[in-house]
Amino acid sequence: MLWSRGNASIREIQEAFPDPRPAYTTVQTTVYRLETKGAVRRVRKISNAHIFEPLLPRQDARRRLLDEVLSFFGGRAQPMMAQLVEAGKLTRDDLRALEEAIETYEKQRADDAGGGREPRDGRHAVERNRRERTRR
Repeated sequence: MLWSRGNASIREIQEAFPDPRPAYTTVQTTVYRLETKGAVRRVRKISNAHIFEPLLPRQDARRRLLDEVLSFFGGRAQPMMAQLVEAGKLTRDDLRALEEAIETYEKQRADDAGGGREPRDGRHAVERNRRERTRR
């Protein structure tokens, strides 16, 4: 939301989430962590609300945040995915889409390695697979 608007308060960021929204304090903590890491900054204050703007491209901020989340799970995706399953946030359809994305990513890496080019970013394959799945 912050990246699409250009700047926003913590309350505006929180209200942009679909229901059930995360708690205000959860969003506040995340924004403050992003600020500490240099991904966002406070640009002004309106009454008691600080207005933040992004300093990094969205993908760089996502990567940093994901790395931070993964650090809670020892840097490994599997324990995090198990937690998502237990919380009902990861379904078999999600897993199938992830398998397809991994296959696409591995194929791209193999193709790129054979052609002497730099590997392309596999995250785009995950999003492409998600869009294709929702169209079905």
